Amino acid sequence: MENRTSVLVLIFVITSLISAVGFSILDLGCSPLRDLDFDGHLDFDNTHLAAADFGNRLTAHPRAVLYPTSVSDIATLVKSAYRCDSLSELTIAARGHAHSLNGQAQAENGIVIAMESLKGVIDVKNHGPLYVDVNGGDLWIDVLHATLKEGLAPKSWTDYLYLTVGGTLSNAGISGQAFRHGPQINNVYQLEVVTGKGDVLNCSKDKNSELFHAVLGGLGQFGIITKARIALEPAPQMVRWIRVLYSDFKVFTTDQEYLISRPIGDLTFDYIEGFVIVNNEGLLSNWRSSFFSPQNPVKMKNLNTKGRVLYCLEMAMNYMNNKTVDEDVTSLLSSLHFLPGSVFTTDVSYLDFLDRVHTSELKLRSKGLWDVPHPWLNLLVPGSKIQEFDARVFKDILRNTSSGPILIYPMNSNT
Repeated sequence: MENRTSVLVLIFVITSLISAVGFSILDLGCSPLRDLDFDGHLDFDNTHLAAADFGNRLTAHPRAVLYPTSVSDIATLVKSAYRCDSLSELTIAARGHAHSLNGQAQAENGIVIAMESLKGVIDVKNHGPLYVDVNGGDLWIDVLHATLKEGLAPKSWTDYLYLTVGGTLSNAGISGQAFRHGPQINNVYQLEVVTGKGDVLNCSKDKNSELFHAVLGGLGQFGIITKARIALEPAPQMVRWIRVLYSDFKVFTTDQEYLISRPIGDLTFDYIEGFVIVNNEGLLSNWRSSFFSPQNPVKMKNLNTKGRVLYCLEMAMNYMNNKTVDEDVTSLLSSLHFLPGSVFTTDVSYLDFLDRVHTSELKLRSKGLWDVPHPWLNLLVPGSKIQEFDARVFKDILRNTSSGPILIYPMNSNT
């Protein structure tokens, strides 16, 4: 059966984003917050620290911020609120690294749970079924460091690793590996969840399966993820990172779909993404320009890209040694139809490749361009409509406007 494909277009997006938990429950007027017993602590004084999110467009001050050091802290708070019979409503929001865009990690006059306080031992199992047990507040960068010590790594990632496990699993967790392994939520064996009633339940495909599938990608509306068991695979040492350019969008998307639709077992890249360059934005001034310099500036100027809408296909091949990587990359590139002379390659460690957006973050922070409003938009566009989308959006609406990064993730519709 022919693989049907769709294309995920992320506009003004550097990475996959996080929505936090936010469900409405009853006020704690019948059980004063200050009387609840926590292993961590409840902060009433510095609530401004949890009043904004990465979207940086909305401000909502909570009544208090809980810094949990145990799962029971979260369960105690939620259960006490649920059992209270006051008539006024209170909102509890679980806040990971606060990469939500529109206030999902905020709770006006409610309680924010600072999930990054819920950290513990990252336990890697390196024999039999390979997996790692992590806390919902652990950052993916810390998970990566812990698993690499055992020569292992999770299969699927987000582009940006300074996000919490519970946060990305409450969304989907999408990056260039999703065409092969599915999003991060497809690579979870089991979860520990605090439900809206304050119960602590373990769930998997075989146990409490309805809760398991509801919580994964459920935008936090069915519970708070406090622990997760993540599938692992042997980690490569190095990555051949490749970018090629296109001026024809149809050719670009056809090549993307060709690469992600190759039969299982056939040679292909391990990571496939892409991005769009519009509005006379030369590649040398593009937000990802660090990839192209300092060794490539002359070659790039010869492409005469100014004033053209271009499309960059970004690929990566993992390897342990370089015995076959040159031959494999050459074979795959020979089947593509990019602009002649537009192949740019570099070899980096697996860690540096996965943490690539953090490098861009540091550059943006140094210029004061990180803590700014992020009016980002994520869209799933069917493959049958993507050409029209290009004509009306990339080549029309955005043609004469200033744009942020525009990423295009090719995905199989059955992943």
